[in-house]
This record gives sequence, C-alpha cells and structure tokens, in this order.
Amino acid sequence: MNIKEIDEFAEVRVKARAYFCYILSRALPNRVPNITLSDLKVGLKSISKTLKNVDAMFILDAKGEQVINTISMDPKYARKGMGSNRSARAYYYKVIRDKRCILTEPYPSIKSNNLIVTVAHPIYNEKGELEYIVCVDIALSNVLRMVNPSSIDALSGKSIRFIYALFTLALGFVALVLFVKGVVSFFSMGVHIENIDIKHIFESTILLTLSLAIFDLVKAMLDEEVLGKNKKDHESDIHKTMVRFLGSIIIALSIEALMLVFKFALIDLSKLLYAVYLILAITALLIGLSIYIKSLKEKPKG
Repeated sequence: MNIKEIDEFAEVRVKARAYFCYILSRALPNRVPNITLSDLKVGLKSISKTLKNVDAMFILDAKGEQVINTISMDPKYARKGMGSNRSARAYYYKVIRDKRCILTEPYPSIKSNNLIVTVAHPIYNEKGELEYIVCVDIALSNVLRMVNPSSIDALSGKSIRFIYALFTLALGFVALVLFVKGVVSFFSMGVHIENIDIKHIFESTILLTLSLAIFDLVKAMLDEEVLGKNKKDHESDIHKTMVRFLGSIIIALSIEALMLVFKFALIDLSKLLYAVYLILAITALLIGLSIYIKSLKEKPKG
C-alpha cells in the first residue's frame, strides 16, 4: 500500500470524480424510457475505448445484484460474477444514498489485493426510478496517471524523480568534498597551539558551513522530490530549509568578509573597499532574509 498514492488521490479526488462521471454520463443512456442491458453494454464499449486502463466493468440492478458477467481484459475478472449480490459494497449504498454518480475511496481489490477505486453511475428510467447501477473498477495507479499526469507513478513523474536523484547525488558529493576538505584543512595545522593559523581556521569554518548548507538542501530534495515523503506541514518544512540554507550562506560570506578586512588592512588598504562591498551585499541578504521570515510569520494559516 503506497501512502503517497493515497495522499495524491486525496488531492485530485474531486477532479477525478468529475472526469470519470462525465465519461460515464456521456456514454450511458439515463432517464429515458425502455432502457435495456443491451443499451448499457453498448455504453460500456464506448467507456472502454475512452478509459483504456479499467480493471473491470459490471452492472447491478436496483437491489445490488450483478446482472451481467464482469467485462475485463484480465481473465481473473472476465466472464464471471453474474448473480453476485453486491448490495453490501460501499459503492452500492453510496449511490443509493447520494442518488448520483460516485467515486469510492481507494480499497484493496479482493482478487489482486491492489488498491482500486470504483466509479458507480446510477441509471434511472423516465419516472426517476432506479433501474441499474453501472460500475467501473480502476486501479489507483491508473487513476493517478489519467487524472494527474505529474503523479510519482507516471512516466513523467518517474523521470523527474530520476533527475532530482542525480542532482541530489551530485550535490551530496559536493557537500562531502567540502566537509572532508574543511576537516583536513583544520587538522593539517597539527595539535600544537603555536602552529594554529587563524586564516586556516576561518577557511575550514567556511568550508564546513557551506557543506552544512548544501547538506540541508540535499536532505530536503531527497525527502520531498526523490523519496516522495509527504509531511503534514510540507510548506513549513520547505521554508525552514530555505532559511537554514540562506543562513548558512550568509555565515560563510560573513566569515569571508571578516578575513578580507583583516587581510587588506595588513597588506593593502586600497583594496579594503572590496571587503566593504561584500559586507554591504551580506547586509542586503540579511535584510531580505528578515523580510522573508517576517512575511512567513504574518501569513494567515488555513
């Protein structure tokens, strides 16, 4: 059972119901005199041409008894089921209760144990009396492919996940290289205090800070885009990652600016202006980050 699929279905459920119910209502006769099973079978053929990935189609009478054998390309479903009583199924009593076309929540198929949904469309005679219920079973993964092409199970979704995985791997390698370089640079000075160079400490700190910033970004990409984790406060997690990433960059730039100030103050005062420009850029980043955080706090929830 794929939790991500269920979450995706919850997001597109209204659109899915509207789409499938439109297909069924267009193909099936309704509220006309003398509706026969032959008329409905013709409609099912039309539906099967439009929806090519359905698992099964069948028809119930007003009491919930299946009046034709199941229509399916799968031999486990096909030409079986006539006479079965389905009045205890959720799609039957939902149609009876709502008196309209319905789309069920995902549930495990008895035969395949895969998650499926059922579209159930009531057929009324000219007097408004229920005659039949046309039911179409569709695998949840196929529903997402039809209604939500960017689904993680669709081909485009898998391609995007693969591309994100490559970027995540590359950025993870960059973070690892920066981390190793920072650690090696620090310990290359030895354990004696007299050998410690302040410049090397600053450089190591910058490398480790950048490594941490990239690692945060990699972790967010891995969770959200590659593994497809769907957290309750998804938007908040993205904002936190962005703040941490920008904060780490600002810290690294601040250390670099401090190093430049010390360096140019000792060797060439004329170049001190470049350090001032960098400090002004850092200040602008800080102001921008402050405005961003303030806007998040003021954003109404719900």
